[in-house]
Amino acid sequence: MKIGVITRHAVPNYGSLLQSYATQVALERMGYDAEIIDYIRNDERAENLSKTLVKGKKWDKNPVTRVIYNAIQMPNYSRMYRKFEEYRKNFLKVTNKSYESVEELRKDPPDEDVFCSGSDQIWGRIGQDEYDESYFLEFVKNKKCIAYSSSFGKTKLSENLDKNLNKLLEKYSRILVREKSAKEILENHNIKNVEQVLDPTLLLAQNEWGELADKAKLNPKEKYILIYQLHDNKEFNDYAKRFAKSKKMKLLRLSSSLYHITRSGKLIYLPTQYEFLWYFKNAEYILTDSFHATVFSIIFNKKFIDILPLNKTGTRIESILDLLKIEDRILKDYNDVNSIDKNIDYDKVNEKLELEKQKSLDLLKDAIENE
Repeated sequence: MKIGVITRHAVPNYGSLLQSYATQVALERMGYDAEIIDYIRNDERAENLSKTLVKGKKWDKNPVTRVIYNAIQMPNYSRMYRKFEEYRKNFLKVTNKSYESVEELRKDPPDEDVFCSGSDQIWGRIGQDEYDESYFLEFVKNKKCIAYSSSFGKTKLSENLDKNLNKLLEKYSRILVREKSAKEILENHNIKNVEQVLDPTLLLAQNEWGELADKAKLNPKEKYILIYQLHDNKEFNDYAKRFAKSKKMKLLRLSSSLYHITRSGKLIYLPTQYEFLWYFKNAEYILTDSFHATVFSIIFNKKFIDILPLNKTGTRIESILDLLKIEDRILKDYNDVNSIDKNIDYDKVNEKLELEKQKSLDLLKDAIENE
């Protein structure tokens, strides 16, 4: 059986890349022929990325500042995009044909037996659109449609998405979502065929991610604190410096964006996916505002602290911490450099994850095999 997964596999983001990989591997282990639909929106391609990402920023106030922003950022975004193209090669199995619009998908859809809206924040704002119909499988006709670990990214939908949600999802036989809040949103719309499941990265075992990390062939020389920060937050930056000083350890910062060189810590710029995993596997402490960095901290049983993003998208982090009963990993006080050392009972966490993993796999298989 062929399964086509549409997800945000091609944005220059490690979480997006690794969750796409994990979805593909999980499906193949269940005996299916899985591939990622190579859908990359035109406004997310290398040549347009800086123009897309400037929207809504302070640089977007007039034509002059936009030109300055694009001149500064275009080389950075172009390099990010090209490097992630390299990382995807021979790592993800994608469709032979590439698409960049829902019209192209309608005209010549991939030949699949089942279509799956994959993981991550695919059901919210994409570029300048409130939502993208492609991720709701609008182009699919007369084939089974399911969702696995899909996410809105927020607890409140935009007006248009809220109004159109039932129609967008009416063709789905099963809807498996990542966050409790997503399940509640759908149930409030009287959509019944919904269950909560794990992010696909949690469907692979620690040793499997560890084997990928070891492909980096790096050698730890001294203990370090790892930062993976996606959102602007000066207080995060100041906290990281104070924390490193209190622990007397080197501070390393992973980023795909060169401008992070101005932030605290030594920048590890554009590491491969294997190096990315290696730095998580070997870190002494992890500071992050990222969902997938939280996940890999848990997978590798690390001491970590979540500094929730200021833009109210922390619901996905809160959801996984709540599920595992480790909500105390959220930083409440920027003066607190000690709560990270509070013990995490990883025996209990790993036991709970194993149960949730089996439940998620069972739900996924049932969604594929049964109506």
